[in-house]
Amino acid sequence: VQLQASGGGLVQAGGSLRLACTDSGRTFSMYGVGWFRQAPGKEREFVAGTTWSGSNPYYADSVKGRFTISKNNAQSTGYLQMNSLKPDDTAVYYCAVSRGGVRPNSRVDYWGTGTLVTVSS
Repeated sequence: VQLQASGGGLVQAGGSLRLACTDSGRTFSMYGVGWFRQAPGKEREFVAGTTWSGSNPYYADSVKGRFTISKNNAQSTGYLQMNSLKPDDTAVYYCAVSRGGVRPNSRVDYWGTGTLVTVSS
């Protein structure tokens, strides 16, 4: 598994971005995918996660109703659609996979690269 995150950028508050997490390997379908983020000076925190099939999404309270996680096994790609972005969402976003599905306290099997999201006020 080799995960590459993309889609970050600079956006105004209220705007949207879609992050992608692409696996260059062939076993992506066996893993649940999730997203974590780390803001400057803060610890990395869970954002959203799902199971290997893309079902049963789970969200941090801070993003619930604004972010949507999805997974396309045929494309070996996971997505995080982020709407109604706020300055507090500014962080480096990391994707991760876990055989048992990604939840806040899951054991992560592989981490991906990060992509920077900056939300201006």
